[in-house]
Amino acid sequence: DIKPKGWAMEARIYAEDSFRGFMPSIGRLTRYQEPSGDGVRVDSGVYEGAEISMHYDPMIAKLIAFGATRNAAIDRLSRALDGYHIRGVTHNAPFLSAVLRHKRFRDGRLSTNFIDDEFPDGFSEAHTQPKDPRLLAAVAALLQSRTSVVEAGLSGQLPGHGAVPETAWAVQIGDTRLDCRVAAAEDGDTVQIGRKTFTFKSDWRPGTALFSGQVNRRAIVVQVERRTIGYRLFHGGALVDAQVLSPSAADLMAKMPRKEPPDLSRFLLSPMPGLLVSVAVEPGQDVKAGEALAVVEAMKMENVLRATRDGVVATLHAEPGASLAVDQAILEFE
Repeated sequence: DIKPKGWAMEARIYAEDSFRGFMPSIGRLTRYQEPSGDGVRVDSGVYEGAEISMHYDPMIAKLIAFGATRNAAIDRLSRALDGYHIRGVTHNAPFLSAVLRHKRFRDGRLSTNFIDDEFPDGFSEAHTQPKDPRLLAAVAALLQSRTSVVEAGLSGQLPGHGAVPETAWAVQIGDTRLDCRVAAAEDGDTVQIGRKTFTFKSDWRPGTALFSGQVNRRAIVVQVERRTIGYRLFHGGALVDAQVLSPSAADLMAKMPRKEPPDLSRFLLSPMPGLLVSVAVEPGQDVKAGEALAVVEAMKMENVLRATRDGVVATLHAEPGASLAVDQAILEFE
């Protein structure tokens, strides 16, 4: 008597780093806010302030969405991921969003080789870049514009030298600079980028973790994390760092030399937080590519770390029994 009606789809939220081969992540859930709404269910056993430890499975929750059709369920699940606010641990929501928005997944052309076929070199930040950065640039400009209004109202400013709310901003996303102009109105704030106009309706205030409302009459939810001179934004599978500056400051920033990342090729770094079970080498020892160097235990699994090239061990930076953080040096080569 029970007949199928509609579609339901589940995404499993894990404390793992999709950008590092899905290595587990541990820590305290400093911020935790589950999505809600019609057709959305969250099965979880965690709460804000809970600890994800190295001793147990790193699953955080099962997020389920229902829709009349398969694509409707996918769309609802994608919007729910946009509003799933988790901080304190690294999680796989960006990867799940990327999968849900992948054309092959939406078309239902699936197999057990889907991830190997579509992400042959692993999941990287290149998969989280928006095809058109203007929407998130407009959001960043609006956030900064509202923040500048609040800052202009702070007490104790020197007479004649108080902050003045800005309307023109230069948003830098990667190597792309987008000049934005923000205008407030009763029927919605507008952000102009070139010939493109975005009209927003939202009650967002500085300090709020989710920017929710409408853009050009369509619902939108963007996760907001304040950075020093901008924001980290997550929406629609896109994860971007947007620097927001005045146009003159952006002109000067473009003239600054770029800082080169440090050379860490001589170090064996722990790819995950865990317990250093053993070290198989000692200072002065010659090692060959593929040779086992150390064993790190995390999430009920022992992970063997191997040399990626020939070399000579110079120094040990950690001893067996040590609790390791992500990217903590275990040993150094000459």
